[in-house]
Amino acid sequence: MVLLVGRHVNRIDAKGRVSVPKPFRVAFAEQSFAGLYVYPLFRHPAVEACDERFMKRLSDSIDALDMFSEDQDDLATIVINNAEALPFDPEGRVMMPKPFLDHTGIQDKALFVGCGSRFQIWAPDAFGTWNVRAYERARARGATLKLSDGEDGR
Repeated sequence: MVLLVGRHVNRIDAKGRVSVPKPFRVAFAEQSFAGLYVYPLFRHPAVEACDERFMKRLSDSIDALDMFSEDQDDLATIVINNAEALPFDPEGRVMMPKPFLDHTGIQDKALFVGCGSRFQIWAPDAFGTWNVRAYERARARGATLKLSDGEDGR
């Protein structure tokens, strides 16, 4: 799996199409679906994009929650029911659905932010605010990280 890192800003055209940055598209080349899965983040005005394998992990994790519980119902609704499979066009663009543009506040530019095994799509100004707050929160609580032992992230 290619690590998705860094930030890239691309314009959205009048039809709602945006070019997925090449370093991010490459990470999706090995899967059977020529595109990506996108779902809204409920804690932030952003959407997250992932490959088939990660989407399956999300689905399996939600299925593992107690059947008929509010957590399972809510997360299935937010993530799975609102997810979209966005195919790449020949130029490596995807069509951003209007509900996602509305959720993120994206108008003419989209910021692609690498998150390791997936990436997020933000309105550039909204991410700038979030980024500053994330640094402040991490410093305030003295955040630390225990490194994983293996390549698979476990």
